[in-house]
Amino acid sequence: MSRTGPPPSTGRRHTFRSVAPVLALCWLAVFFDGMDVNVYGAVMPHMLDDPGLGLTPGAAGAIGSWTTFGMLIGALGTGTLTDWLGRRPVLVASVLVFSAGSAVCALAAAPGPFGAGRFFAGLGLGGLMPLCLSMVMEFAPPRRAALATGLLMTSYHAGGMFATGLGLTLAPSLGWRWVFWAGVLPAVVAAPLLLRLLPESPGVLLAKDRTAEAEAVADRYGMARPAPADAPAQGAKGRLAAVLALFRPGVRLATPLLWLASFCGLLLVYGVSTWLPQMMRASGYGLTSSVSFLLIINAGGIAGMLIAGRIADRYGPVRVSALWFLLTAAGALLLGARLPLAVTYVVVAATGVWLFSAQVMVYAAANRVYPAAERATGLGWVTGIGRTGAVAGPWLGGNLAATANDQLGFTAFALAGLLGALAIGSVPLARRLGRRPATDSLPETAGAEP
Repeated sequence: MSRTGPPPSTGRRHTFRSVAPVLALCWLAVFFDGMDVNVYGAVMPHMLDDPGLGLTPGAAGAIGSWTTFGMLIGALGTGTLTDWLGRRPVLVASVLVFSAGSAVCALAAAPGPFGAGRFFAGLGLGGLMPLCLSMVMEFAPPRRAALATGLLMTSYHAGGMFATGLGLTLAPSLGWRWVFWAGVLPAVVAAPLLLRLLPESPGVLLAKDRTAEAEAVADRYGMARPAPADAPAQGAKGRLAAVLALFRPGVRLATPLLWLASFCGLLLVYGVSTWLPQMMRASGYGLTSSVSFLLIINAGGIAGMLIAGRIADRYGPVRVSALWFLLTAAGALLLGARLPLAVTYVVVAATGVWLFSAQVMVYAAANRVYPAAERATGLGWVTGIGRTGAVAGPWLGGNLAATANDQLGFTAFALAGLLGALAIGSVPLARRLGRRPATDSLPETAGAEP
């Protein structure tokens, strides 16, 4: 949100501590997102070994794509819907939807119903991420948006580690279905807390002419009170205008580059999360070690979020994202080599540091490209279009596995890293080329270089 509004009447400072309740609630929601996304990769080897399910590598890859196709629909719809209905009710609905999808997966007796459950879960998951990102970016202290984004996304990897732990403990003894039953927990734990404790966006409240409530929320958390420019446009024309604004002068060339970078980043995130254990198993590592690599890469992801967020607040998220994409490409190539087990663990952890935060810094860059009134829509489309990469990653891994070419996946992921670096690294140039020197009058937040 723009920081140009009048100061809060309470005099409370706008710090991480003042907005900690909002960050904590969004952290919890994304934790369950990370758990649900990673659980499929964590139990896939057990599912492929289950003769009663009848799952083949090709079908497994297709189902992974169904999940992310659901996410694509959820992300594109939610970014616009939330400006109309509000952040909190749509976020709670997203949590309930993907919990219900996990329950369907736990009950499925064949690949078809299981895939339907994953698609349904994807609808909820797709809406959840842009909502939490826009909330955190709105409530975060002005100069700490990238760090706040990184802190939020540590929860994704904490959830991924939790899912891997479930895969290592529950799946061998009780079966893979019990791991999906754990995905119902968000409906019981997160949804009531979000409904009761999460505040509504001051910008959305102001757009609904609930000015007193908007100012009260801003004062409570030490934020600048929202100005009219922070409020998303309302009504059907407003929704269309918000989408068209993504192609106005100053951002019209940057928008497709952000989409391409998000595509590459999510191809890497979902391709690796879904297929890393199976790819490492095909490279000659044991089943336990192969699943453990998913735990290690998520641990690296947590460290990477904290490192990238702090560096990006100083040097800009574009530079960090581009460098991280290049390092991810190098890590993917190294993983394709048959290294000693101890060295492989180090390479997996280092790749996790770079891989996941490369994508998250794309979101942080979008936060600097789009002003407050366009942020939810902009992030929704960056994540939504990027979900096509999330569809392509599991599909690509499944096809390579079905043709016994698992190791080519490492080369494909390296190429995605190179393309992602080129796309995000070109955003500042695209902004300069797309701007009309004589008429460009972007708000200060949007005018800053990423």
